[in-house]
Amino acid sequence: MSQNTGASQGSKGPTKVFPSPEAALDGLADGHVVLVGGFDGLGSPEALIKALSVRGIGNLTCICQGAWMPGPQGGNSGLVQLAASGLISKLMAPLPFQTVDSSEWAPIEERWKSGLLEIETVPQGILAERLRAGGSGLGGVFLPTGVGGRFQDGREVRQFDGQDHVFHPAIHADFALIRAAVADVVGNLVFDGAHRNWNPVMAMAATVTIAEVDEIRELGGLDPELVISPGIFVNRVVQTLSPACESWK
Repeated sequence: MSQNTGASQGSKGPTKVFPSPEAALDGLADGHVVLVGGFDGLGSPEALIKALSVRGIGNLTCICQGAWMPGPQGGNSGLVQLAASGLISKLMAPLPFQTVDSSEWAPIEERWKSGLLEIETVPQGILAERLRAGGSGLGGVFLPTGVGGRFQDGREVRQFDGQDHVFHPAIHADFALIRAAVADVVGNLVFDGAHRNWNPVMAMAATVTIAEVDEIRELGGLDPELVISPGIFVNRVVQTLSPACESWK
């Protein structure tokens, strides 16, 4: 899988910067598992999602907060359209879609009820730890969450300090599409407040991580104390004009 095709040349050597969202998606193909950052419309990589939709790549497994999030300027996020269009065959999320005032999400619900869309609901805490395990090179993690419920079904249970823990397998995806405020040319990322949400942990847990950002700086242009996701976890960076966060400066 190509990780550098389309990357530009900076003033100080090769960079991870790609000229467009479309170029940054090189290598993403049918059947891939894709992590998508964002929470309630904050920190969503809308330009990358739109580019993915245009490419028409299908049979995707999408792991995210849910295909219900509002877009950065109101309305639905691109993830809603991506799921409703049939390009996603499986959706793994804490809240896959809204059921209140569901007319906007009706196509997703209809695809699920008709068997065209597989949905796996995973509590946020469990999902976060499974992603963290994948990013850390672990096979999984034992958690006390879900003991005695449906999240225990068919899974190993062990006791630690007298308390039952359920084994949850790690998640490691083919691609992660994330959003940050600022990057440097080698992929170090700075996030803005709540827009951070799922993005850093998803950046760790994929073979190819693509960061959509508002601003790109030369190497040395970021305060190291502000870097949340180091460039070792980021393969590609693309600058967009998406107004996903008006406070990102």
